[in-house]
This record gives sequence, structure tokens and C-alpha cells, in this order.
Amino acid sequence: MIELGPGTLERIVAVGAHCDDIAIGAGGTLLTACLARPGVRVDALVLSGGGTDREQEEREALAAFCPGADLRLTVHKMPDGRLPAHWEEAKAAVEELRSRTDPDLVLAPRTDDAHQDHRGLARLMPTAFRDHLVLGYEIVKWDGDLGRPNAYQPLAPETAEEKVRLLQEHYPSQRHRPWYDREAFLGLARIRGIECHARYAEAFTVTKLTLNLGN
Repeated sequence: MIELGPGTLERIVAVGAHCDDIAIGAGGTLLTACLARPGVRVDALVLSGGGTDREQEEREALAAFCPGADLRLTVHKMPDGRLPAHWEEAKAAVEELRSRTDPDLVLAPRTDDAHQDHRGLARLMPTAFRDHLVLGYEIVKWDGDLGRPNAYQPLAPETAEEKVRLLQEHYPSQRHRPWYDREAFLGLARIRGIECHARYAEAFTVTKLTLNLGN
């Protein structure tokens, strides 16, 4: 098992196509990082849900998922499921985000996610964040698109439980979905934990990684 630490982790970027994407895909990782580094800056971008009840859900949720962090959240108003038709607007939002931060870590959707909004946002990230570590998170759904991740963040059992609790508390608009439940979230975290010799974990896909083994 190879472990790579970020060294100095002062700035994080987290992006999602929809409200709740970041929390589902990387909520445990954000909890872990923010609790370990009080005051870490988190710049979050969500492309849809602006001006609706979902935006308020997202603001309260990410505040809880980033305890003690300097959280800066922007929520846009692109229509759900229509990112390909709003490509220029999405690209401008990502580039504006890049213009105001130089992060040590980027959390984004996977490039092979079956949802067109997730996939489109993922493919925009390398055009703006060219020299950054980008971790592609996964979101369980009916498409059956879960793959073979190659990066893991182990989660303490209490962190995994807190992630599930916060998801249930802060996104009441999603509770009716058949996959949005404790078993789904903890079950996937348990499987990913097995894969990295931990109890629970979140898993990511890294498409490009530069090593510095000389220092």
C-alpha cells in the first residue's frame, strides 16, 4: 500500500454539478481534512440549484461538512441535466473559480461518470486546473457506473457515520430517492474501505499524477 500525503494543505477546491454532489462524493474527505486543519480554505462551486431551496440546503450542508474552514461557496443556476447545452457558461464558471484560488487539492466528479452533467464538469476541470491534484469522486446511482478507483481516503468510523447523518439532515429534498439512504452510503464506504485495508473509505479516480521522489 502506497500512501501519499499532501504536505501543506491550505486550499481545497470542491466542485459539483448539483447540490449534494460534493457531499455525497467527498463529504467524508472534507470532514477529515477540515477537522485536521482548522482554517483551511475551501472554495466550492455548484453549477445548478441557485436561487432555489436546494441552494439553501447546500449552504447549510457544506458549512457542516467543512467545520472550521474558510468556506466560499458559489451556486449557479444552470438547469439540471442540461450542462452540455450550457458548456460556455460552465466553462466560464470553472475559469472564474480558478482565477481566485490556487488549490493544493481539487475534488471533482469522475470523467467516466454516466451522468452527463457530472461527466461534463469533470472534463472541464483539467482545462483550468492544469497543474493540480484532481481527485474524481464517485456517486452511487441507478446507472451502475461504479468503476475501479485508484485513490482512497480512509474514514474513521465516526466520520463515516457523521457523513451519513449530515446527508440525511441537510438534504430533505433527496430523501424520497430509493438510493438515498444509510445502507447505500455506508455500504459503498465499507467496500472502498476493504479495498484500502480500512473500515470505511471514500474512493477517487486520479487521471494524472506527478511524482516528486527526489526531495
